Amino acid sequence: MALGTSGSFVNFWSLDPEIVFLNHGSFGACPLPVLAAQQQFREQLEREPVRFFGREYEPLLDAARAKLAEFVGTATDEIAFVPNATTGVNTVLRSLNFKSGDELLTTSHEYNACRNALEFVAQRAGAKIVIAEIPFPIASPAQIIEAILPKLSVKTRLVLVDHITSQTGLIFPIQELAKKLSSLGIDILVDGAHAPGMIPLKLNELGATYYTGNCHKWLCAPKGAAFLYVHKSRQELIRPLTISHGANSPRKERSKFQVEFDWMGTPDPSAYLSVPVAIDFMESLLPGGWEELRAKNHELTLTARKLLCEKLKVPVPCPKEMIGSMASLPIPDGNAMELHDILFDEFGIESQIIPWPQFPGRLLRISAQIYNNLGQYEYLAESLIKVLAG
Repeated sequence: MALGTSGSFVNFWSLDPEIVFLNHGSFGACPLPVLAAQQQFREQLEREPVRFFGREYEPLLDAARAKLAEFVGTATDEIAFVPNATTGVNTVLRSLNFKSGDELLTTSHEYNACRNALEFVAQRAGAKIVIAEIPFPIASPAQIIEAILPKLSVKTRLVLVDHITSQTGLIFPIQELAKKLSSLGIDILVDGAHAPGMIPLKLNELGATYYTGNCHKWLCAPKGAAFLYVHKSRQELIRPLTISHGANSPRKERSKFQVEFDWMGTPDPSAYLSVPVAIDFMESLLPGGWEELRAKNHELTLTARKLLCEKLKVPVPCPKEMIGSMASLPIPDGNAMELHDILFDEFGIESQIIPWPQFPGRLLRISAQIYNNLGQYEYLAESLIKVLAG
C-alpha cells in the first residue's frame, strides 16, 4: 500500500512513499531544497577550508544567528548554536555549580535524556532531584502550575521543564511559570526541543533564564542544528561542553559567550548555516507563511486526534489549547516497541508508541506536518483496531 504523503508538498521531501510517516516529531524531516543548500555550504567549505574558517565562517554564522534570533524573538547576542537540545540542556546543567543539599526540580513528563543529565549532575554534587507529578490525561494548564509550585523550597536551585513534552505532547504554561519562579529568585531551564516552528516563540517575553530548542524538528533544518538561549545576566556562568580557543581569547568586540560557543573545535557548520534557508522555505509553502502553516498543522492534529479517540473509544486526554502539532492518547497496556514494530512491518506506518508509567501504560503519539493528510490517520485507526483486537 502507498498512502505516502500528501498533495504537491510531497515533492519537497524525500520521505519513502511506501511509508505512512506520522512521526515528524521524533527527528523531523528536512526538505530537499534545504538539503541542497546544506550541500552548497559543504562544498564552499571544502573548496578552500582555510579561507572558509578563517574568513567566511564567522560572517555566515552571524547572519544565520541573526535570522534565527529574529524568528525566536530574542537578541542575537543571547543565543548560540548547539547540535541539539539535549546538548543545550547538558551545557547549562554541567556549567552550574550545584552543591550538596541543593534541590533540582523537574516533572514526571521530562524527556528521558535530559532527566539523565539532571541525575548525573545531581549525583556528582550530592544534590536532590524533586519530581512534580503532572497528570495525564489533564484538564487544564493550571494543573501543571498547581503540581510544580508546592514542590518548591528554599533549597530549589533550578527548575527544568519541557516547553512541549515529548511523551504527551503538552504545551506547558512556561511564561506563567517563569514569572512565578522569577519572583522567588529561582532560575528556569526550558527544554524547548519541539517548540521552534510548532508554536510562536518570543523568548524576550517568555521569561526563561535558559532555553534550548531544536531547529531540525518543526523548523525542518538539517540534523545537527539547535540553539541555546542564555539570559545576559547568566552568560558568565555558562561554558560550552567543549573548551577550546575561546577560553583565553583576547577578543573584545564580541562577548566571551559568543567567542566560546562559536568555536568548539573544527565543525561541520552546514546545518547551522542552513537554518535561514529552512525558515524561509517553510514560510514560502503557504500564502499565510508560518502563521498559516502552524495553524494548518494544529487543525490537522486536532482532527486526527478526534478521529482516533472516537475510533478507539478513548476520551480526549487534554484541551485543544494544550497541544500544537503533536498529540498523545492512551491506548491499552502492552509492549510499546512490539506495537510500533507491528504497525511498521505489517502496515507500513511510522508512528510513535510510548511506554507510560501511569495507567493504562502506553501512549500513541501522532504528529502532523504539512505533508500529512487525514486519510493517513484513518488508516492508522483502522490498523490499530485490527492489532489491538488481537
